[in-house]
Amino acid sequence: MEIPEPDSDSVKKRLARAQGQLGGIIKMLDEGRQCTDVLTQLAAAQAAISRAAFALIASGFANCAQDDSGITDRAKLEKAFLSLS
Repeated sequence: MEIPEPDSDSVKKRLARAQGQLGGIIKMLDEGRQCTDVLTQLAAAQAAISRAAFALIASGFANCAQDDSGITDRAKLEKAFLSLS
């Protein structure tokens, strides 16, 4: 089942933000920045990725967990949700 474009666009924006954060983190490491500063940015990037995943799961209640016949597969949705923990 395809992800609707508005949902997909939202997830892509969140992931692009996380991608930028990861690039910044690599630059911080190259510059020898303080560990606490790097960890703060890692936490922010991780949160951005988690928010993208949860947005995808929210979309999944209507889309991602359906089988080819359009019937929601609760076990499939639960497995996807638990993969985030």
